[in-house]
Amino acid sequence: MYVAIDDTDNLSEGEGQNQGTGARGRELAARLEEAGFGRSEGVTRHQLLVDPRIPYTSHNSAACILLKADTADMQTIIKKGIAFLEATAPGSDAGLCVAQESQVTEAVVAFGQRGKREVLTKEEAHRLAGASGIHLSGHTGERIGVIGALAAVGLRKGGADGRFLDLKGLRQLRGEQPVELLRAIGIRTFLSQETGPVELRHSDVIDVGEKWPQPVLQHGKPTLLIEQVSEPGSPASWRVVSRDLVKQY
Repeated sequence: MYVAIDDTDNLSEGEGQNQGTGARGRELAARLEEAGFGRSEGVTRHQLLVDPRIPYTSHNSAACILLKADTADMQTIIKKGIAFLEATAPGSDAGLCVAQESQVTEAVVAFGQRGKREVLTKEEAHRLAGASGIHLSGHTGERIGVIGALAAVGLRKGGADGRFLDLKGLRQLRGEQPVELLRAIGIRTFLSQETGPVELRHSDVIDVGEKWPQPVLQHGKPTLLIEQVSEPGSPASWRVVSRDLVKQY
């Protein structure tokens, strides 16, 4: 099941102040897990079109949770999401999208891709969601967040856009880490921009740097972008690429 939110920040609380859409996406994922609705398979950030015609607050990005959940709880999850947005996102134009995986059609995936390059409308988002049986609702303000929320679901299902804001244990990682641990928290593949997919042993070591690493979504899996280390004496054979490169995804 996909649970996505957008436009939950306001002029005094941007994404860099821990109250933006990304932070609220992580908080909602934690609350859904704590309430026993399922297990979060990570929260992804999806960058949409930045254009003067779009009234976004900070970066025009949306967040999507992939929730391994009992579909019988869908209506309860919707109610939980609505209550969360109405309580935590005052002064914003928040949108909520909740969809079972089977409801996310190719048309929804295409809508997400268009959201990266076109100015879309609330009306089109609601029509598409209705035709697909997807829950889409606006809460607070102008409710334009429905556009990004639906787009984020499409992009997450598409499997080749965005970067992870959360996986279990991801934000605690620093320095040199064994591949075995990275796989244990959910990072499935490793990719070198120079040579392509990299086959690593469990015992191999990757330097994730002084900040927690941000895997990207590629082929539907959390994928860590890495480059070879040529420093003599270093136990790490690889290190994560710079965040500037990661932000291109």
